[in-house]
Amino acid sequence: MIPTGCTEIAKDPTGIPGFDLITYGGLPRNRTVLVSGTAGSAKTVLAAQFLAEGIQQFDHHGVFVTFEETPDDIRKNLVGFGWNIQEWEEEEKWCFVDASPTLNGHTVISGQFDMGALLARIEHAIGKVGAKRVSLDSIGSILGRFPDTHLVRSELLRIAAALKLLNVTALMTSERVDEYGHISRYNVEEFIADNVIILRNTLQDEKRRRTIEVLKFRGTNHQKGEYPFTVRSGEGIVILPLSAMELTQKSTTVRISSGNQDLDNMCGGGFFRDSILLITGATGCGKTLLTNVFMRAGAESQERCLLLAFEESRDQVVRNASGWGINFEEMESDGYLKVICTYPEHNNLEDHLIQIKKLIDQYQPTRLAVDSLSALHRVSSPKGFREFVVGLTSHVKAHQIASLFTSTANYGLNGNSTVTADHISTITDSIILLRYVEFFGEMHRGLTVLKMRGSYHDKQIREFTIDDYGIHIGRPFRHVTGILRGNPQHLPQSEIDRLGALFEEESS
Repeated sequence: MIPTGCTEIAKDPTGIPGFDLITYGGLPRNRTVLVSGTAGSAKTVLAAQFLAEGIQQFDHHGVFVTFEETPDDIRKNLVGFGWNIQEWEEEEKWCFVDASPTLNGHTVISGQFDMGALLARIEHAIGKVGAKRVSLDSIGSILGRFPDTHLVRSELLRIAAALKLLNVTALMTSERVDEYGHISRYNVEEFIADNVIILRNTLQDEKRRRTIEVLKFRGTNHQKGEYPFTVRSGEGIVILPLSAMELTQKSTTVRISSGNQDLDNMCGGGFFRDSILLITGATGCGKTLLTNVFMRAGAESQERCLLLAFEESRDQVVRNASGWGINFEEMESDGYLKVICTYPEHNNLEDHLIQIKKLIDQYQPTRLAVDSLSALHRVSSPKGFREFVVGLTSHVKAHQIASLFTSTANYGLNGNSTVTADHISTITDSIILLRYVEFFGEMHRGLTVLKMRGSYHDKQIREFTIDDYGIHIGRPFRHVTGILRGNPQHLPQSEIDRLGALFEEESS
């Protein structure tokens, strides 16, 4: 939602996925924007994509002024994003102004200098292709070549003013030394432009995380804070404007089956069609079985189901399901199931999120299962993981897809704590806890519905068993305490009598 009073300055949509949402419409028209970032933060990609999307989506021709790489290097480096720059040059939609260093690498300074010749070349290129957009990459290169940075700043200001008069929207890149230090390397670049955007590529717990922040948009509004983004082959930069999402999804009272009648009864008649369900418990206590049963119930209702497995190969998933009498291959051949198995470390979480969204948009499932979130948690920082969960759950909510997520408890077989669940528990509509319960040298399993938003549910902890035919939920545990804490203890008869008498006194 764009706040009232934010439209005084016209903006040009960039076409970069997610960018126009966090900037409330794109870059301020006919102004210069500084993009600052450390090495590897994708400044050149953003500068080039600004021109490429302009050509592809808006027929806005562009000029790329390069101060570092040669045009030939840029053409080769960017072809992987699907941008055929050479073809655009031949069609006079894209024009390079080559200001990169010469091969001998020596610059001779003699007396005062100005950038009049460079400005003349830029003006000529703009006129040649009828450009609406200009990218300059990177001004830090020329600041490093000339000792008088104040004079260079003055000349760059002159270029920025000239670009404004030429009615083009310009994007200018610059280096910075630290992710959270000074805005730019020479501390003068940010004073050249009216607007500043920062790209970051931070290292957290041995994991890289890219973010973009609009630091300053003079005279107009924008979303505040950092937003994650990724650089994808064939696409370029894709920004995930997670906190810019709105709670506008619809709701329904329609219930669907979990695939187990007893569990449906415990949940007051099944799950809501648009609900997010979390199943959490220790390893081997039945989470994957409940997931498979959930998928089978969808296929039996002729729904389209999407299963995303991050811990087992496709053959393992199919084989294990068949062990419980669930034929995934038949469900797939009937068109009611798609199984996608991916190793979590294959991508970062931002790429996983984008890929999952595309799968959902293409396959249009009514049920989704992710087994498990814990596997994805290990490839990201806590903040990145929470952003992934928020992004995914908001997407499936918007499409009213019944979604089931599993989470493995991290500490001990009793599963008394789950780091992954801590990040998603407040977002989910329903939570089912699975626990191991040890009595007299024998292992039992317990199940309870911890949370069922908007509905009555069974509060008891019930024993369940697993055999070749699936899961069977039985009677509630009696005279046992401490199951959820992971420390079950059988109450002696004297304690049961004492507690019973206590409640009788209170009721009387």
